[in-house]
Formats: sequence, structure tokens, C-alpha cells
Amino acid sequence: MKVQTINKQIREHSIENIKNKRDRKKDKKPLQAYAASWANKDRLYDCVGYTIFIVLPTSGCEWATKSGGCTMCSYIADSPLCEIDDNELIEIFDNEWKKQLEKTDISSHENVAVKLFVSGSFLNTNEVDEKVQEHIFNEFNKYDNIKEVIVESKPEYIDEDSLKRLGSIIPDKIFEIGIGVETLNEDTRLNKINKGITNESFEKSVNIINNIKEYDIRAKAYLLVKPILLPEKKAIQESIDSAKYAKEVGVKRLAYCPATVHAGTLMDYLWKRGSYNPPWIWSTIEIIKQVRKNVDIPMIMDTAGFGTRRGPFNCKKCNSKLKELIIESNLKQEIPKELEEFTCECKSKWEADLEFEDVLNTTTNPKT
Repeated sequence: MKVQTINKQIREHSIENIKNKRDRKKDKKPLQAYAASWANKDRLYDCVGYTIFIVLPTSGCEWATKSGGCTMCSYIADSPLCEIDDNELIEIFDNEWKKQLEKTDISSHENVAVKLFVSGSFLNTNEVDEKVQEHIFNEFNKYDNIKEVIVESKPEYIDEDSLKRLGSIIPDKIFEIGIGVETLNEDTRLNKINKGITNESFEKSVNIINNIKEYDIRAKAYLLVKPILLPEKKAIQESIDSAKYAKEVGVKRLAYCPATVHAGTLMDYLWKRGSYNPPWIWSTIEIIKQVRKNVDIPMIMDTAGFGTRRGPFNCKKCNSKLKELIIESNLKQEIPKELEEFTCECKSKWEADLEFEDVLNTTTNPKT
């Protein structure tokens, strides 16, 4: 069976189970409970600043409901899986925004960014209606110290009219659209990740963004480290080559997402059967070193899940320290000397895995 077929079956089964569990509950979870927000120190384009993260519940990623979605993504499981009225979604956003304003005086921060996440694509008006989009952007425009507004979208929802409409609301801010291209390799993207994005569609969407001169609108590439069915050594090289490709296409920033295993996904199905492991943290460090030295645009390496059973892992002796050093690298946009020179006894195991993976013909490389 093809990956796409198995992935769709697993996704449909997962969604059915989620709906059944929710239907059995007497006290239904309110829509507001699906939302989340937090803030912390983060890297902006030109400096370290304060970033507010907001997650809004929407009806769910259309790609996931129609095709099974991406083999590693569980966002659909975190959505309410129902239609949400525009006014309800506006109220949910207002509540989360108010929470963040109550936690800190935004005016006390010189440089602020807002990262806005939904279950799928912010620019898909079936998920987030224009009325809601504009309400949110009008709120952000009230604050001069908000320097960057970041959303995510698949290429098919990126068009000149939508970008100009939203860009005109925040004309003095960087408006960034993150695109989950994941890799330069179309076979990996279509047959291992099931992303539904071609190189042509990615390149076209980046060109649309870069051709708008009236506003500061930029493209960011999300890159996945170690999809399913890809050996560790090949995954490292593909991640490095993908950064070079994305830069050549015209993106202005890179965000690496090392794979973490989430329930209800094909990745989870394979992981439970011993047929997949998330990447070594050593692998992410090798990517950082090569990309920082050879690709001259900002890059961050997400550290969510580092050191956990389902996430990137080295050994208990070095997981926490390396996570700390990678966060430092993200903030300073350089390779800390300690990270450059860091070693641990588990590194020889990683090196052996890379050296012998072709001989062993495995994509798993157990770390125990």
C-alpha cells in the first residue's frame, strides 16, 4: 500500500476516535479551551525581542481532512473539528490577546513579534474568514513596537490580493508567511511527508510574496528534520541542501522542525513498531553548523521535544545542555564556541550509526 493510502486510513481512524471520545463526554470542552497563548524571549530578524504566540482553534486543516494530511502532524487532533462562527473566533482571539496584555506591559518591550498559529493555513478563508483576519491585524496595528507578524499558509492560499489586503493593515511591520515546504526533495515531500506541495507551487508562492513592493512581506521556509523512511545521514544532508534551495528560491528566514512523534500519525504508527526514531540531537547540531556557515539568512532550530521519549534525543548526560546551547545559537544567530566544541560519549554511537546505516539498511538506528 502507498504511504498516502495508509496515512489517510490512520488519520480517518484517529479523527473518528477523537470525535467518539468527545461525544461520550457529558461536559463538552468549550471552544475557548482549544486556544492557547504564551510569550517568551525570541529571535526577531534584527535582534532578540519579546514574542507572543497565539494558537487559535479553527475547523481544521483542509489538507488533513481531505487527504490524511502530513505524516508527522497532529494539529488536526487539537482542533475542535467543527465549524466556528466568525464572531466566536474573534472573541476567542480577543480573550487570548487580553491574557497576554495582562501578563506584561507590551509597551515596556522595544521589539515585539506575534506568531499566530491555526490548525492549518491562516490565509485559507474557509478556516479564518477575511473578517477575522482583518480584526486580528487591526489589533496588531495599534502597537508601534510590534515589529513582526508571522502566520503560516500552504502555497495554494497565497495570492497577491490577500497579501496586499493584510499588508495594508500593518504597513509599517514585517508581515511574514511561513510555508511548510519541509525539504527540497519532492519525492520525500510527496511520498514520505504527504505534504501536497510541489517545488513549482512553493517557488511560485515565494515569487508572489517577493514581488509585492508596497509592504514588507517576507517568506519563511519550515524545514523538517528526518521524515519517516529516511535514514539519519541522508536526512541530515537533505536538511542542509534544503536550506540552500530555500535561500536560492528567495525565502528570508528558515525554521527547522526536528521531528517529534505525535499520536494519531503515520509517524507514530511506525515509531510504535520500531520502524522510526526521531533524529539525534547531534544531527541537528551538524545541520546548525553547516547552515550557519554556508547559508547567510536567519535560521532557528526548534527545540520542542528535545530530550523526551518521542523527540530528538542523545543521552541523559547531554540532552539538556545541548538544548540550552541550541537556544543560545537561535538567539545570537551564531554557533557558540561551547556548542562547536561540545562532545559526549554518546557521540561515537551517532557517528557509527551514520557510518553503517547503509550496510544495516535501516532508517531506525535505535539509541538504547
